[in-house]
Amino acid sequence: MEKILLIDDDEGLLHFLSRFFLRKGFDVTALANARTAIDAISRENFDLVMLDYKMPELNGLDALDEIKKIDAKTPVILMTAYGTTDLTIEAMKRGAYDYLVKPFDQMDLTRIVGEALAVNRQMKDVVGFPVADPPPPSFSKTKGTLQIIGNSRKMQEIYKLIGQIAEKDVSIFITGESGTGKELVAKAIYHHSRRKEKPFIAVNCAAIPEALFESELFGHERGAFTGAERTVIGKMERCDRGTLFLDEITEMSLPLQAKLLRAIQEKEIERVGGSGTISVDVRILAATNKDIEKEVEAGRFRQDLYWRLKVISLHIPPLRERAQDIPLLVDYFLDRFCTEYNLAQCFIKDSALKKLSAYSWPGNVRELENCVRRAVLLSAGNVIAEKDLMIPEAEEEKRLSDLSREQLLNRLREKLENIVPDILRLSDQDIHANIIELVEETLIHAALRECGDNQVQAAKMLGISRNTLRHRLKKQQDRQTE
Repeated sequence: MEKILLIDDDEGLLHFLSRFFLRKGFDVTALANARTAIDAISRENFDLVMLDYKMPELNGLDALDEIKKIDAKTPVILMTAYGTTDLTIEAMKRGAYDYLVKPFDQMDLTRIVGEALAVNRQMKDVVGFPVADPPPPSFSKTKGTLQIIGNSRKMQEIYKLIGQIAEKDVSIFITGESGTGKELVAKAIYHHSRRKEKPFIAVNCAAIPEALFESELFGHERGAFTGAERTVIGKMERCDRGTLFLDEITEMSLPLQAKLLRAIQEKEIERVGGSGTISVDVRILAATNKDIEKEVEAGRFRQDLYWRLKVISLHIPPLRERAQDIPLLVDYFLDRFCTEYNLAQCFIKDSALKKLSAYSWPGNVRELENCVRRAVLLSAGNVIAEKDLMIPEAEEEKRLSDLSREQLLNRLREKLENIVPDILRLSDQDIHANIIELVEETLIHAALRECGDNQVQAAKMLGISRNTLRHRLKKQQDRQTE
C-alpha cells in the first residue's frame, strides 16, 4: 500500500484529502505542522508528499528544501491558492514534482498524484545486475529491488557495457525486441549513474496520442489551447538534472523529433503557448524494438536525431539467443511470485523446465515472466509440471510455423467451432446477446497482457490500427460505466 503524507494547516482540507485518498486505498498520514512533518520524513518512508505553500513558521518552499535534503527521490506536490508563474518556476527549481492550485479539480488531483506515484515507483525500483565473474546473481527479496538475470556470454557483455557507460553522462540508444527488458536496462543505467538522486521518468512514446505529445514532453501554458486551464509542467522539465527514458522513440512524429533534437542540442525547451525558453539539463536514454537503421533509411526517423542519441548503442539479445539463461530466469520468477503472492516456495519439474527451455519465446522475457506467474497461481500444490505451462510443445510450435496463412485460419476456425455450441446452448439466458463484445474484449485484453500494455504492439498483434484499438478500449470503458 502506497503511503501519502499530507502537510497543511487547514483542518478542513486535510480531512477532505485524507478521505479522498483513503477511499482510493492509500495509507494516509495528515499533519498540520511542517516541522512535525519533516521530523516524520526523517523517520519514515513515504511515496508522495503533498505540501501546502502558505503555513506558519515555515512556508512551503523552505519546507521543500528541508524535505529534499532528507529524501531527494520522494515526489513533492506543492498545494497553493497562489498559482503564479513565479511560484511555479521557483517550486520546480527547488525540486517539486508539480503544483496544485486550490480549490482542487478532482480530475487534476487524481491525474497528478497518479503520475507522481508512478515516477516514485520508477525511481525507487532499484535494478541490480551481476558485476562479478562468474555472475550468478543473488536473488534479493528486498522490496523495490529488481534483477537483470542471466550469465550467458551475451548478457556478460551487457553487464560490462552498463558498468562502463552508466556514469558517463551521455545519451544511450537501447535496441531489442519487445519484452527483452529495455526499460529494466535503462533503470539499471540510471541507478548506477551520477544522476541517481535526481528524477527518472519513463515515457512510452507509443502510448501518447500525437496531438498531446508535445504538451506531455514540453508542457503548456494556461490558455495555450482549449481546455488548458492551468500551466502544466512537461516531462522534460520535470527531469531537469535527471534522466528521461523515451521508450519506442520511433513512434514519435517527424515534427516532434525536430523539436526534441533542438531541445537536446540547445539544452532548452519552450512550453506550448509559451513566449520564453526554459533551460533543462536532461540525460536521454532512448529505446526501440524496430530496426532503427531501416527506419532512418525509410525517412521515418531523423538521421541527425539518431546520431545525437546514439553516442552509445546497446542491443539486448532476444531470449531465444540466450536459452541457457532460462533456468536462472525461472528460478528468479518462482522466488519472486511466491513471495509476492505469499505462497509456499514453488519448484519446477525437470520435464517442465526442459519444455520451457525448448520453446522459442517470441514475447521474450516478458512472455516467460507471464508464463511462470500463471503457473504459480494455477498449479495444484507447489510443484509445477508440464501441464501447468500454457505454451505449445516444441514440435507443435515448429508445425505451426510451417503452416500457411490459410491453414492457420482453418485451424483457428476448428477451435472456435468447438466453443460455439456451448455458447448457443446458453441462448435462453441472453448471454449470446453480448458474445461479440465479450470475444472482442477478451482478445484485446489478452493481447495487451502479452505485449506488456504496449498499445502499438497489441494493435499489430490484432491486425488493427492503434487508433482503432484506442476507440474500442474507450467503448469498453463506456459500457462498464453505463
